[in-house]
Parts: sequence; C-alpha cells; structure tokens
Amino acid sequence: MIFLAKFCNLENLKFHPNKLISRDTIDRVFETARVEEVIGEFVQLKKAGSNFKGLSPFSEERSPSFMVSPVKQIWKDFSTGKGGNAVSFLMEHEHYSYPEAIRYLAKKYNIEIEETEQSDEQKQQADERESMFLVSEFARDYFHRILLDDNEGKAIGLSYFKERGFTDETIEKFQLGYALNNWDAFSSEAINKGYNLKYLESTGLTIVKQDLLAPNGVKQFDRFKGRVLFPIHSMSGRVLGFGGRILTNDKKAAKYLNSPDSDIYHKSNVLYGIYYAKQSIAKEDNCYLVEGYTDVISFHQSGIENVVASSGTALTENQIRLINRLTKNITILFDGDAAGIRASIRGIDLILEQGMNVRVLSFPDGDDPDSFAKKVSTEELKEYLNTNSQDFINFKVSLLMKDAQDDPVKKAGLIRDIVVSISKIPDRIQREVYIQECSRVMEISENVLFSELAQLDKKERREASGKPIQERPLEPILIKTPQFEKIDELKKYEREIIKVLLLYGNNEVDFIDFEEPEVVNPHKPNKLQKVHITNVVSKEIYLNLQEDEVEFTDDTFKHIYYEVIEQLNQNESISVDTLVNNANSEIATMVTNILMDDEKHNLSNWSRKNVFPKSKENDLSKMVLDAIYNLRRVLIEQKINAIKLSEVEDELQRTESLESVMLYTGLKIHLANRLGRVV
Repeated sequence: MIFLAKFCNLENLKFHPNKLISRDTIDRVFETARVEEVIGEFVQLKKAGSNFKGLSPFSEERSPSFMVSPVKQIWKDFSTGKGGNAVSFLMEHEHYSYPEAIRYLAKKYNIEIEETEQSDEQKQQADERESMFLVSEFARDYFHRILLDDNEGKAIGLSYFKERGFTDETIEKFQLGYALNNWDAFSSEAINKGYNLKYLESTGLTIVKQDLLAPNGVKQFDRFKGRVLFPIHSMSGRVLGFGGRILTNDKKAAKYLNSPDSDIYHKSNVLYGIYYAKQSIAKEDNCYLVEGYTDVISFHQSGIENVVASSGTALTENQIRLINRLTKNITILFDGDAAGIRASIRGIDLILEQGMNVRVLSFPDGDDPDSFAKKVSTEELKEYLNTNSQDFINFKVSLLMKDAQDDPVKKAGLIRDIVVSISKIPDRIQREVYIQECSRVMEISENVLFSELAQLDKKERREASGKPIQERPLEPILIKTPQFEKIDELKKYEREIIKVLLLYGNNEVDFIDFEEPEVVNPHKPNKLQKVHITNVVSKEIYLNLQEDEVEFTDDTFKHIYYEVIEQLNQNESISVDTLVNNANSEIATMVTNILMDDEKHNLSNWSRKNVFPKSKENDLSKMVLDAIYNLRRVLIEQKINAIKLSEVEDELQRTESLESVMLYTGLKIHLANRLGRVV
C-alpha cells in the first residue's frame, strides 16, 4: 500500500461512497489553495517579477513558456494554450476528476471535507462498488507479495518476468503478481482477512459453486490459480480487474484470462496501461496502441510511456473515447501475424469515425512490439516509430496491393475499401484531402472516388431514415490555400472589450469623448467638441453597448459578459475569481487566457535589457473608447456590406437602400474621425 499511495495518491483521493462534497467545502478549497504551491509540486518554478515561470509540463521545450500568477491565482502555458486555476491544473496534469482534485487540495491544506448524504439507493450502489474496489486492491497486494516473497512465486512467477527481461523497477511499477497453483489459496486468505465471499465472487477473483458436502454448502476456487497477473487500472489508478497468463502447456486452458465484466470492470471501456500513460500521451500528443500487456511494459522500460493496450480484445468506441480525452492522434502498432493485421484494419474505421487521426505501423517479420523493443536501443526504437508509421491509405495499399496488382477486381475492391474508411471521417475537409491522396496513390480519378463516396453517404442516410433519399451527387470542394488568414475583426474587438472588463472593469476613469456641437453651422464643417466624463469602466462599456443594442456573436464572450453584468447589478463590482473558478471550463479557460495575455513579456526578461512595456493604465480611457468605437465600426461595415449584397428590384427600395448606405457610411466616417483612422 505504501507504493500505491506514492504512485496513485490514493491516500489523498480516498473515495467516500456515500457522500457528495458540499459547496462550502469547495469554496473553502478555492479560497485556501495557492496555485503556485500546488503547481510547484509538479513543475520547477522560478521567480519572474510578481509571477513565477517554468518549463511547460505539457510539451518539450528549452525556454520557459509556463507562467503562474500568484496575484491572480491562475496559470497559463503559452506553448499549448492551456490555462486555469489550481483545480484545472490537477485535472489537466494528473487527469483527476473534479471531485478527486478537490479532495487532493482539501487533504493538502487540511480542510475538513463536509459532505452531503446520498439517497439510500445511491448509498447501497456505492457501497457495493467500493467493497469491490477494496477486494481488488487487496488482491493486487496479495499477488504481488506472493511473487516477491513466496518460494513458488519466486521460482515460477518472478523467474518468468525476469526471463522476459523485466527489471525489478518495472515489476514494482506495474505491481505484477503471481497466483499460487492451489485451488483456493487466495480465496481462503481473503476470507481469513475478513473480506466477504460475495465481493470475491462479484469481482471474478473467486469462482463459487454449490457443494452439498461442503461445510457451508458452497465451494470456492481461485480463478487465476497458477498464473502471473497484470493488474488493470482505471484512469485515476484504482484496480478494476486482472489479466492472467498461464505458464504451463495446458491446451485446455486459455493462454490469457481476464477478470469477467462486473460493476467496476468492463473490458470494452478499459485500456491496459492508461493510468501510467496518460501524462505522456497528453504531452506527446500521440498514443501508441498495442495488443498485449507485455508490449506496454516493454515500451515503458524502453522509455516510451505513451502506450496502451486493448488487452487482446477488439478495439471499441469507448476505448477510443478514453484516448480522445488525452489526444486526437493514435498510432496502431500491430504484430506481423494475420490476426493482428485484421484487428488493426477493423480498428482503423472506428478511430476515423470518432474524428481522430490514425496512423499504422508494422514491425519486421517475426517481431512484435515487445520483442522489437528488447532488441534495439531506446533511440533506435524511437527512430523506427517516427519514420515507419503510415497513414491508413498507404497502410492498406502496402498491405493488400501485392495481391491486387494484377487483378482489376481485387484492385477495385481495395479502392472501395479505402473509400469506405474515408466515409467514416466526420470532417468534410479531411475527407477531401484523403480522397485526393487515394486518387494519387491508386491512380484513379477524384470524380470517381467522390461519386462512390456520395453513394456510400446516401446509402448510410437511407438506412438510418428507412426511406430513399433523392439528392444530387456530391461535388468535390476546391481547396485553396490562402496566403494570409483573414482576421475575424468582430471577434477580435469582442475579445478586447471582455479583456478591458476583466482587467480594468472596476477602475474609475476620466473619459475624454467627442460630441457634435449643439449649434450646427450648415456652411462650415462641424468640429467635434471634447467632453470630460468620469465613470467606472464597466458601467461605461455597459451603457455604450446597451445604447447600440449590441449582442455578442461569440457564445463564450456572451456568457462572460452576462456574468459580468449580473455581478455589476448585484454587487456593483466585478469578481474575476468567480469567472476563473467557473464550472464552465470554456469560460474559465478563456478568462485565464485573457488575464495572462499581458504576462507573456515577463518570460523574456525584458527588464534586464532595459526594455519596459508601457503601462496600459495610463491609456485606459483611450483603450476603452477605442474598443467600443472599433466594435461599432465593424458592425456598421457588416451592415453596409449586407445592404450592398441584397438584391432589390423595386426602385423605391433601391433608393432607400442607397440612402441607408450613405447614412451608415457617414457614421463610419464619424467613428473614423474619433479613432484617427483613414477611411
């Protein structure tokens, strides 16, 4: 248990099956937790002015791009764009759930966790699951102890792992074990220790059969007797089940045996090694998918940790979604045998269907990931993985083209098979790119491929709806690569307004505005008059946007703005902490990014070079008004363009449209004068 606490932080994250964390406790955690202290346990931080900086824990880099602000109690990783508060860091870096992160911080800061009661039904269900977890954790510790300390365990189990080339550190890390070749050695030990036979049976560790001759009417058997054992963990590190390998040549027994499905273990929802791989997968932005337990362990021992296994089962949608939480990129590593190839082909379409990117890699004849990793050095293994992976089109072509080359029917079937895979991709642009690649590799017209793709789409929709669909053939989308990406000006200035609200919303400022004179001379150009107004920044922005009836187009900005307005109405001030700790992760991330924008210059130590960025507070009045006027300008330009593009046949309507354009153009010129822009 000492080892497990060290690696899994289970002591910190102790599960409370009958309770839900109270709102007061969560608030106390947010009030007490210091983001620099929490992150400092995982990242080496150095002082940088009022902030701290360090190397990103989410990417490989030599220059620091990771910034922590103790004042704002937020962090920002400029290399990946990630950011947030102490809780979001634990969720991102350690892949904790929200309750796990709260419990971790409560433990760290000695905050008593107040909990609310669950219903009787919820209690019973949680109690059952927790009992099964406890039994599984006892089993893991028991099997590991037998492997290391028992004579039979050392002679058979430990020697097997040593023969496979696994080090003591690797055996300890993965908590490998051995079950004695005895019918009930484990079950008897567990019962003697006070564990209920009910949960030994429900986890599948013990097989229970009726036996009238037995003292209590039943007889129990150890499911995994005589096998070496691989504990299977959840994403957070809890033991869900086991995989057991037989070491004898008994042809009647399965070579590998997994725990049966239970309330805590569903093999279609689990990936072996995901707990050990999660950080590396997120950091490398790629996941290697292998078949077996030893493949995973050998890769880890070779220094490649972003690897998981489907545990000998066919890849499922739920397993793919588990990887999707960490990365969009999967590389399938398959054995050179026919079964491995078939499994890889089946998995490709499932991965594509989930909107993920898939590459495939095969090993030389006679090798699998485990044996190949043992043959070569870490550098050679990494080089092989980087240079030999293929996209799924080239993989299928290289795999099947030899047989299809001289057979037009087989070649047509191969092309159709590739198009079927492409049809699974939800993104249309990605589809287009792969169609072009297939056309190039297979030397076939794009139009033919698009026609086939359209037929597949039509068939799928017809089957889904149960009736025929009449539609025109799908035409290819012409992909043009622009020289410059067009900036969304409206979104740009919406963000600027939100930024001003968050950073300076509570500041009182002397605004200098310009107004038309009360007396207008028709013979002379009207000169704008200066007007001095003192107002709080947030109120000034609110009044201007309300006057223009401006509605934010970006949903996240809209939510932030409404939250700010609600705070102003209730408290007459803005609390940024509320937004940073918002339950909506998109809002929290956006707010963090905005708050940390101006901290980026601290990473470059400009002060040492006698370069000091100008304080924006000095130009706050101009900043606020510029943001408002620019937003108005863009909205007016959109209005003018919409009128120009509208088709009006009636002469009177055309005249009215022209007058509207002239009116809006006048407003645009008026705003340009205020902004000092040339129209």
